[in-house]
Amino acid sequence: QLVESGGGLVQPGESLRLSCVASGFTLDGYAIGWFRQAPGNEREGVSCIDSADDRIVYTDSVKGRFTIFRDNAKHTVHLEMNSLKPEDTAVYYCAAAYRYCSVFSTEYDYWGQGTQVTFSS
Repeated sequence: QLVESGGGLVQPGESLRLSCVASGFTLDGYAIGWFRQAPGNEREGVSCIDSADDRIVYTDSVKGRFTIFRDNAKHTVHLEMNSLKPEDTAVYYCAAAYRYCSVFSTEYDYWGQGTQVTFSS
């Protein structure tokens, strides 16, 4: 099981750091992906870091604004989100796949319940 945290209510231009931690297993050997789903939209991949930390990918809409990284000491993967935009509003999920990132959500074996990122009006 994966547990996400760090979502919240933000205004345009603000930052949030999402965290993903495993319960019952460690993240060693797993690629960790962040996905998001906005109301009425399909789930989309946002970013992924593979198990060796040598391949990181971002969807085009977040490049230069979001950063994914591991804190190995805390067995946690973070998604640092800067310069947030209203279109970033979504439920954010982390997911684990063995070793390598994939664009296919079906390749991920473990999922969290999600954390909500919402813009205040």
